[in-house]
Amino acid sequence: MTARKLIVFFALLASVVFGKWGIDLLPPQGKSPVTESAATGDEVLSRLFSERKSSVQVQGAGVVRKLLPDDNDGNRHQRFVVILATGQTLLVAHNIDQASRIEGLKVGDRVEFRGEYEWNPQGGVIHWTHRDPSGRHPAGWIRHNGRTYQ
Repeated sequence: MTARKLIVFFALLASVVFGKWGIDLLPPQGKSPVTESAATGDEVLSRLFSERKSSVQVQGAGVVRKLLPDDNDGNRHQRFVVILATGQTLLVAHNIDQASRIEGLKVGDRVEFRGEYEWNPQGGVIHWTHRDPSGRHPAGWIRHNGRTYQ
């Protein structure tokens, strides 16, 4: 299997796993809770990836590399891959049951994001890019073309 096929396979696998077990659930007991402050920047995201950290509130920006089909199993998510200036890729899973769909999103667009980082071998996943209706989790967002989606 080529490296590209492996990357696609693992990205799809991660989206299925996260979708099946509720990507928007609070971290299980035993994990440290997410704090209100967000770690920012490519260097932080690179460190989180290399240290295999998860459940960390982050903020950053990247360029849309690939649009993926929506995940409609359980909570619906608009999914796309961004690439950071460092070359690291992130799968963004934006809950469209809690927030508006990002209109007009296309490959090559720049997006800013705030959400929770979860480690995976492809670079990581960003989720919780919306408000928590129960108010127990820090709010996230995505900015695209001057509009904030949350």
